[in-house]
Amino acid sequence: MPVAPVSMQARTVDDRTGVIDITGDVTSTCEGVLSEAHDKLTADGATSILLNFSGLEYMNSGGIGMVVTMLVRANRQKQSLLAYGLTEHYRQIFELTRLDEAITIHDDETAAIAAVRTR
Repeated sequence: MPVAPVSMQARTVDDRTGVIDITGDVTSTCEGVLSEAHDKLTADGATSILLNFSGLEYMNSGGIGMVVTMLVRANRQKQSLLAYGLTEHYRQIFELTRLDEAITIHDDETAAIAAVRTR
């Protein structure tokens, strides 16, 4: 089975905030790369993780499952999960699946970071 092209780069914003920059297709095949990015931010001490969907090209139901997996892992680590950069289409999917109730959605990185800092 071919692996979907995806890149998830983990970077820290400050001592408690990390970002996963997602580029490409998010499907069930990206579990390893998503876990690796999350593990890096957790090791760096992140208590808030921002999912940057600005580079998202495609996400299917398996990809939504991977986001749910990330949410479960973040909850176990007592981390908050935020998202930004979603197109209107994917915002609607987050609303339909009710992911927006567990993962706060912001327009851009600046807004997401501001939300983290007001907690």
